[in-house]
Amino acid sequence: MTDYISAREAAEKWGITKRRVTLLCSTSRVSGALLIGNSWAIPADAIKPANPKLHKPDKSMDAPPTEPTQSKSRANIYANMEKLSAPFRALIDNAWLNYQILDLLPIPIEIFAPDGLCIFANRAFLEIHNFTSEDALIGKYNYNNDPVCLEIMGQDVYDRVSRGEAVSFPDFSVPIQDAVDKGRIAKKPFEAATMDLFFLPIWDGDVFVCTILFFTVKNIYEGRADIAKAQEYIESHWLKDFDIDKAAQAANLSRRHFQRIFKEISGDSPVRYYQKIKIRKIQEKLFDGNLNVEQAFAACGVEYRGAYLRLFKEISGKTPSEYRKDNNIK
Repeated sequence: MTDYISAREAAEKWGITKRRVTLLCSTSRVSGALLIGNSWAIPADAIKPANPKLHKPDKSMDAPPTEPTQSKSRANIYANMEKLSAPFRALIDNAWLNYQILDLLPIPIEIFAPDGLCIFANRAFLEIHNFTSEDALIGKYNYNNDPVCLEIMGQDVYDRVSRGEAVSFPDFSVPIQDAVDKGRIAKKPFEAATMDLFFLPIWDGDVFVCTILFFTVKNIYEGRADIAKAQEYIESHWLKDFDIDKAAQAANLSRRHFQRIFKEISGDSPVRYYQKIKIRKIQEKLFDGNLNVEQAFAACGVEYRGAYLRLFKEISGKTPSEYRKDNNIK
């Protein structure tokens, strides 16, 4: 009967991190490795996989098409492109280099197996969520078994991701308290955060290999938890008319107490905080050259000739037309 060792023991034996051992097992590069529950069992006599060598590009691709009418200039362009792309073609065949690139990117990233099991999380993801180790995440967390995230995003998003579709989900409210309650992290790194999510499926021919999840951080709220909840509420309801009673309710504070504490923490009154968000959203719409100024304001739920025209100039220091001109928006 074959003797098995744990991923941690294999890491010590091979002189690499447990994280890399898990990645090697997840990508079928350790012969005989078995996933038992949430842990990898590795044959005791298994040999450390060598780093894949860079593959030489197919020589048949090095020569430009032999069209009799092809110009010399076009042939030179083709040859230069082939020369420049050769290292890239070699790179995409090198799994270890790809792993290092993803790990060092400053964008939080997770990778999931087709069944929803987390098989990778890069440093940026671990750091922003305050994971001191990936042990509580990789090989253990499965988004299909997370009712909190399911409630936030909905079953349709989960179904599409599981089918291998590219899916985006904006304004995701990170359930950081849930991560603490379930023991995944010891302490909250922030009170609340909003991120945009993009699920990118990876296919090998007709085989769905994995899903790479990219996070774009939009807002992080620190300080008092009650005020952070109010800020998050205001951010997520910017398109509607401002309702200070509902904002105070989100913070579980009386209206009067809420107004005083909010300004002490954020430096702005609740309504001013809301107005600045509204102006920022209008600025974003002004970057859309398909919209005129009036339409950009209307897309944000306000009239161009109303009070927000004055507020725009007051907060931006420019009129909408000047803002567009200064940013070369036509």
